[in-house]
Amino acid sequence: MPRPILATIHPPALRHNLARVRAATPDARVWAVVKANAYGHGIERVYEALRGADGFALLDLQEAERVRALGWRGPILLLEGVFEPRDLELCSRLNLWHAVHCDEQIDWLAAHKTQVPQRVFLKMNSGMNRLGFTPQRFRAAWARLEALPQVEEISLMTHFSDADGARGVAHQVRVFTETTRDLPGERSLSNSAATLRHATDPAVRGDWVRPGIAVYGSAPDFPAHDTAHWGLMPTMTLATRVLAVQQLQPGDTVGYGSSFVAEAPMRIGIVACGYADGYPRHCSTGAPVLVDGVRTRLVGRVSMDMITVDLTPVPQAGFGSEVTMWGRAASGAVLPVDEVAAAGGTVSYELMCALAQRVPVVVQE
Repeated sequence: MPRPILATIHPPALRHNLARVRAATPDARVWAVVKANAYGHGIERVYEALRGADGFALLDLQEAERVRALGWRGPILLLEGVFEPRDLELCSRLNLWHAVHCDEQIDWLAAHKTQVPQRVFLKMNSGMNRLGFTPQRFRAAWARLEALPQVEEISLMTHFSDADGARGVAHQVRVFTETTRDLPGERSLSNSAATLRHATDPAVRGDWVRPGIAVYGSAPDFPAHDTAHWGLMPTMTLATRVLAVQQLQPGDTVGYGSSFVAEAPMRIGIVACGYADGYPRHCSTGAPVLVDGVRTRLVGRVSMDMITVDLTPVPQAGFGSEVTMWGRAASGAVLPVDEVAAAGGTVSYELMCALAQRVPVVVQE
């Protein structure tokens, strides 16, 4: 019998979340962002559910090849562009659109021999200070690209640093708008947080939005808002079972380091899940978990293969009881991945992307 831990992907939730993004930006086209193997879900597992998008955005050429192999004939955007000159050959063969964020990428395009000119997204560094041309250099970069016979069309893009926070996006939108005011080309600015929080402004919405984490059922601005606020559904469930039950007396400790000490008689469940499965080790006593659909808490430290949970709120629970680490329990109760991530001092992106290879994955319609 295999170890009783399982990750379940929920295509109906993916379709629902994509529709929710479309409803927020009805006048924009939507990239379904499937970088990092579709945020840990698996590109092949999410493809059918996300075919309703207008294009797929991702990072590397292998991911692009996988999407094309699945039958997608529409736009695919390389969000960081190419990493070496020969990558442009595959862009030509697979008809990939790609970001241009530095002079070297323009140099490679200028030297690229192709009969088919390419669609590029010229990226502005409007304040994030990662990739892109500064506003002072942006128009010169655009002029270089415009002069190249290897370039068919230039779109304009940037990325927000504070769409999920109090600072917002106005300062970057202003820089982007002023710098690109009379330049032709489609615009793409909004990530998940900007799409849901700010995209009623046409200048923010642009022509293409790039939702990532929202498509996968996580609130992009948690804890300011949760998934219920945005009408999002969990797309991944990590579930397991109780392997054993221990009865503690006052003063008994649990796990490595004896970090949890029982203050009263209590039952704890030993659960088949640990950091080797991708569950965050920094979660500890108090982190939320569902047992038989009832919310309870972790006690003690997370170890490699096991965690311990407080069964006090679930007196009927015992050996074999369902444990939902995040996602949707069999009862329908939901534990948002955002809450688990917050308990571990991280973000939902990391939890889903870090799902370990040893965890079996199924797709459930």
